[in-house]
Amino acid sequence: MSVAPIVDLRKLCIHTITTKPWSLEESGERYEAAGVKGISVWRQYLEGRNIAQAGERLRNHGLEIVSLVRGGFFPSTSAAQRQIAIDDNLKAVDEAAALGAEMIVLVCGADPGQSLTVSRKQIQEGIERVLPYAIANNVKLAIEPLHPMYADTRSAVNTLEQANDMAESIGSDFVGIAADVYHLWWDPHLEQEIKRCGANGNLLAFHICDWVSPTVDMLNDRGLMGEGCIPIQQIRGWVEEAGFRGFNEVEIFSDRHWAGDQDEFLQKIVASYKSC
Repeated sequence: MSVAPIVDLRKLCIHTITTKPWSLEESGERYEAAGVKGISVWRQYLEGRNIAQAGERLRNHGLEIVSLVRGGFFPSTSAAQRQIAIDDNLKAVDEAAALGAEMIVLVCGADPGQSLTVSRKQIQEGIERVLPYAIANNVKLAIEPLHPMYADTRSAVNTLEQANDMAESIGSDFVGIAADVYHLWWDPHLEQEIKRCGANGNLLAFHICDWVSPTVDMLNDRGLMGEGCIPIQQIRGWVEEAGFRGFNEVEIFSDRHWAGDQDEFLQKIVASYKSC
């Protein structure tokens, strides 16, 4: 299928971690000035702030608060640690509700001291324990499958198929999936799993950046769209064909870009977004 070019910024969202050196207030001001219409807020940017007031300020900048990042990290060989994770996710629900974010992105976690199967079971159990409180606060939970290189500690959910299986097993309108091209682009079953995700109404979020080759850091060397080898436009076409009409969320972890002028980086984000 042909993919229509992006001609405006109505569906551009940027994660605050992308422009990491900026405060939440600076991000709101700069994003508005650049014409960006959405923002996903990482929880550390809310520390020491009145969260409800912070949300109102962002909306006054014309920004839709797309998501709060991040919850999750459910698995552990320790029952006490699993309970700490549940408590933190309940706190994240409170933060999302106060901020006015409709969803929390879940980086689900893993524990290298146990099998991935056990970790996945604990992830589903953790989501199910948090879910009633999320529903009561009108906050959705978006499972984000992560690249297999993070299967030791960051997530035991590593493919869109696994995320689809889990979301369907839970079977709630308040549980869906955040699809990030950085984590999923390599998967030969990606197109069919995106279709499946969309058909079930579970595609809640779409994250974009690029895979730089060679990658010098497996966490903090993501690229601007077009700097690497991910077929972003093709994947965006699959996502839109599956019925997704939400924001395209730019989420870039990059020591290289963070070290530079953030105003110039934001201009590059906008330019590269229009090309993807």
